[in-house]
This record gives sequence, structure tokens and C-alpha cells, in this order.
Amino acid sequence: MKRFAKLGVLAACAALAACSILENDRIDYKSASKGATLEVPPDLTQLARDSRYQVPGGPVTASSYQVGQAAPGVPTAANTVGDVRIERAGDKRWLVVNRPADQLWGPVRDFWQENGFLLAMDQANLGIMETDWAENRAKIPQDFIRSTLGKLLDSVYSTAERDRFRTRFERTPGGGTEIFISHRGMVEVYSNTQKDQTVWQPRPADPELETEFLRRLMVKLGVPQEQSKALVAAGAVKPIARVASVDSKPVVQIDEGFDRAWRRVGLALDRTGFTVEDRDRSQGTYFVRYVPPNPDKKEPGFLGKLLNFGRGDKTEAPLKYRIAVRSQGESTTVSVLDAQGAPEASANAQRIVQVIADDLK
Repeated sequence: MKRFAKLGVLAACAALAACSILENDRIDYKSASKGATLEVPPDLTQLARDSRYQVPGGPVTASSYQVGQAAPGVPTAANTVGDVRIERAGDKRWLVVNRPADQLWGPVRDFWQENGFLLAMDQANLGIMETDWAENRAKIPQDFIRSTLGKLLDSVYSTAERDRFRTRFERTPGGGTEIFISHRGMVEVYSNTQKDQTVWQPRPADPELETEFLRRLMVKLGVPQEQSKALVAAGAVKPIARVASVDSKPVVQIDEGFDRAWRRVGLALDRTGFTVEDRDRSQGTYFVRYVPPNPDKKEPGFLGKLLNFGRGDKTEAPLKYRIAVRSQGESTTVSVLDAQGAPEASANAQRIVQVIADDLK
């Protein structure tokens, strides 16, 4: 009952905290994981990754990882301070750092821990680092009781939102590294009219949070505070992405070339929670796992998930697909292939295409 009482108090105070978090630089994360971690939505799965992360420009191999092979890229909008550059396409930004990935892994790990996160995934061989679910304590309203008693009752307060961030590393032709940060969010809502039960539901990815953490990472890597703010403010034309049908197959059409489309599709897959098992940039292919949504299944609340922890996953088995990125000049088509590489026109393919298109917009 204490949990529900907290939700009621927070709902009543929400209007007092309506100002933008980023405008006031109010970010204060604290890990929410003390036992089982918050699970992903039912239609998106997160399974063990067991393959090497792709070195751009060739198939995934340990040898190519070591030599740092890559395909040339064309920046959309770039600004540089020292050996750190930020690039942008639409609302998606990433860093290009003129240092090898193995020199950046430790500082980036320290960066997330310094910002209040624990790491749920820390695998340099995959080039992926992912935080656990954490809450932004700065979103808790500063009401009279809390401001008076301070940290004495701080543990009683919590928010109804959780965030996690994935950092992905890819090598550049000159031996540097591209760093991508993607956000995923969950929100706790009442599941009945009596307001005595809650469930966790996904909420849209927040590009502003991604940008803010990229900016903070720039500072961690040596860019002065004021210059980092100026760099992320640089604008760019937002490329158009739309859903279409080619040979009766659903596709996403993007008005940009392969290099930028490849990066944006990778970020979209990270943001929306697909399990990217492998990627082959030379073939323009992401290998993903996907769990179809089950509208008849009622997801348990956070407490129910904790009680069921360790009893086995009873969700539907994930399906394997390939996301194909094919370009001709400054036009790119993104399509869904089955596990054998044949074009897909199923309802699942249509859902996947729509998810990718919605994020690219």
C-alpha cells in the first residue's frame, strides 16, 4: 500500500514539477536495481548476445576488430573540439573521437557510474555497454515536507519513471571511434479504476536526454563545458522517412545515403529495444530478434515480475529477422528479411517497419 500511496502523492505534485529537466540541468540518476531488473515490453526481447560487434566495413571477426577496418562515412553536420567531434542527422547525434575503442571503454564506463548508473551489460567484445534501469531523482517534486526533512525521508520518495541507456562503439577508418547513445524509458501506470494495481509500460525514447548525455560525455573526454553546449546546439536538416510498399513488401524509404541511413537505423533499433545479435555493414544487414505482441496477454506489474523472478520466461519464443539497408545514391530503402534472407511481407514485418519509421521521424 505504501507504493500506491507514493504514486498518489507524486501524481498530486506533478504539476509543480512541470518545468523542463534539461533546461535547468536537473539530472540526478540513481540505480533502481536492487534485485531483478525491470523487464522489457512483451513485444521486444532482450536476450544474450553471443556475437562479435561489427567493425564497419567487413564481416564480424576478431581479426577485423583488431585492425579496425571501416567504410568511409560522410558527416551530416559536424563540429570539433580537440579530438572529439559531434555529428547529427535529424534529432540523432553521435560522437566521433579520434581515439581507439579500447582507450575509450574505461572512461565511458566511469562516466555512466559517475552519473549514478550500474551497468547491466559491459562487453567490449560486442562494442555494447548498457546501464540498468534507473530513476531521475531530480524529477521528484520538492514539496514542503521533503525540503524540510531533506534526506531523512528521501528513500520514501520515488518517481514512476525508469530510464536506461545503451552505448554502442564502432570504429572509423582512421582508427578512431564512433559513440552512439540511445535511450529507453518505462512508466508505471495504474492498471485498474480502483488504482490499487500498477503496470510498467514503455514510453517514447527521449532524444533530449540522449543529447544531454552525449554532451556530458564530451566534457568527460576533455571538451570544455561551454563549448560542449555550443556544439550540440548546431542544427541540421531532418531527412524524410516514410513507409512504402515495394513489390508488395513493406519498406521504409529515407532521403539520405547509406552511411547516415545505416547509423540512424542502428540507433532506431537500439532505441526501440530490439536485440541486435549481429551486424554486417558491408552487406547493409542487421540481424535481430523480435517477439510478436500478444494482445490477449496481461503483463504483470513490477511487483509481480519480482515475485516471478527465477521461475522462467513464459513469453513467446523470439523470431529471427534481418533488417536490410540498401542505398542508391542519396536514397535508402530499409526492409525486413526472414532468417534465411528472403523478403518478408507478414504482419510482423509491417509492425517492424512501422516501429523503425516512427523512430526515424
